[in-house]
Amino acid sequence: MADVVRTEEFRRLATAGLTILAFAAVYFASARVGLLQHVVIGGAVVTPLWPPTGIALSCLFLVGFWTWPGIVVGTLLVIASLSPVDPGALGIMAGNTLAPVLSYLMLRRVGFRVEMDRLRDGVALVALGAFGGMLISATVASCTLWITGHLPPGGFWPTWAAWWVGDAMGVLVVAPLLLALRTVRWPQDVRPSRWLEAAALAAACVVVSLLVTRSELSVLFLVFPLIVWAALRFQLIGAAPCVLVLSLFAITAATEQSGPFGGQSLLSAMVNLQALNGSAALTALLLSAIVTEQNTIRRRIEQACLELAEVVDRLAPGESRRRWPPEEGEAR
Repeated sequence: MADVVRTEEFRRLATAGLTILAFAAVYFASARVGLLQHVVIGGAVVTPLWPPTGIALSCLFLVGFWTWPGIVVGTLLVIASLSPVDPGALGIMAGNTLAPVLSYLMLRRVGFRVEMDRLRDGVALVALGAFGGMLISATVASCTLWITGHLPPGGFWPTWAAWWVGDAMGVLVVAPLLLALRTVRWPQDVRPSRWLEAAALAAACVVVSLLVTRSELSVLFLVFPLIVWAALRFQLIGAAPCVLVLSLFAITAATEQSGPFGGQSLLSAMVNLQALNGSAALTALLLSAIVTEQNTIRRRIEQACLELAEVVDRLAPGESRRRWPPEEGEAR
């Protein structure tokens, strides 16, 4: 019996260890993808969108809080691939680990639901998960770089702001998509027109995002009707991919300082880019949450009406199907 218990314990620990290593590998891979479009601001290398923050927060919710060591391992791998691991690197690793962990704890504290079917869930993810929690990583990293002499005089606040916004955008753009994918099921009995609408939305999103980020005219606002369309018709599972597509095209244009970002300084281009990404993510997230909450309320009301009709039928058979209010001359 003891051997069986030890075997089960070993299997459980092995599964947990492999899960943490897989999480670390995904974290590292997403970081390398994010670094493909890095910029140097204030003397530090930062990214306009840091996908690992969204992946880390999503993993803590979807897999479990016990996977947090994967953030440590993943961050260490990223740092080791860029520079020698020194005490300063350990400080950055601590900040990158604490930020999603504290975001998770704060969201759990306020009753955040991963379904994001309430407006309060969307607001909590924005305020606590993104802008609040990511203050930790930006502050710890910037202070570490400043203390170790890696930042020039006057480079602290630009680095801090760029680091904070990049981490926050990772949560706002990546986390909603991953959390929405959790509930995806192959739809049954869907009308062909619904599939056609989804395909048209996807194609329009790609084409319009490409055009507005490559045009020298400032027409970035043209993509917002598509995000609203996606949120109203498909909620978060439709709106989140649209935001991701727009962000990818916009980041490429901003780092190359082309299209609507041409002729701007790097700092100005980054500010305009993050304003665009933040506005798009907030529109998709909050509008989707409102629509989902309204749909849930409607379904509950319909269910309550059906249950009430069943009770009326049991008390007075046939009464639930009568017109109300009765017409003139009809018995009440």
